Amino acid sequence: MKAEILINTTKYHIDFSDPFDLSIPIFFNGDQPNTYAVEKASSVSYQDDAFVGDTRKGGPCNFETYTITPHCNGTHTECIGHITEERISLHSSFNDIFSPSTLITVQPVSHQETYFPKLQDSDFVITKEILENKLQEIAGDFLEGLIIRTLPNLKSKQSQDYMKNTPPFFTLEAMQYIRSRGVKHLLVDVPSVDRLFDDGHLSCHNIFWDTKNKKLNKHTSSYTITEMIYVDDQVSDGNYLLNIQVPSFVADAAPSRPIIFKLNEV
Repeated sequence: MKAEILINTTKYHIDFSDPFDLSIPIFFNGDQPNTYAVEKASSVSYQDDAFVGDTRKGGPCNFETYTITPHCNGTHTECIGHITEERISLHSSFNDIFSPSTLITVQPVSHQETYFPKLQDSDFVITKEILENKLQEIAGDFLEGLIIRTLPNLKSKQSQDYMKNTPPFFTLEAMQYIRSRGVKHLLVDVPSVDRLFDDGHLSCHNIFWDTKNKKLNKHTSSYTITEMIYVDDQVSDGNYLLNIQVPSFVADAAPSRPIIFKLNEV
């Protein structure tokens, strides 16, 4: 299905039959990315005295119980309730069906700019300078969503153990710049916008949602961060229409399936 849409005053062609899926499929009990060494996402056939939910064991159908930690087991979208005392859910706060967005590819650099706690020599970061170079000519119309692919873009991101391979994260200046550009939905292929072990400060999360002392900021309550995406090399940098698909979880985060569609100016 093809359509023509209007963004601000410019018309674009879009082909809804040609999407790019940015999610990492969750293979229950199989290979999957992992953060903080939590248990893998798993499934087990339901069974009681009279029923077994596995056709391979003589059951009438497959009927499984799933266990998952969304923040650690794969692609997930989180809302401001991730860090506020008030229990805000993704279900109640996220309502953007489509968002004009920009995909960029960046090469993290070694311990530049600042972070809290202080940067270490071994840290690799995404800096304000890197983002400025990529986004200086991008109109605000296409920064409702910002999708960031990091280099090297190895397929192993789809099953990476981040306790063995330390990922890059954002500097304070970089996240402040992202906020200054009006980004509402930030999507990254790392497990966190913050350093994984940061003494619980979540400095960049707090900058993005402009939260202080874990208090709700109503202005940013509809903003989201999506982590652990994977952007295949065949997907070129540029302007897209973003659709983040999430289940109706009344929780601060949920497994998600970000889909993007290429936009071509008429």
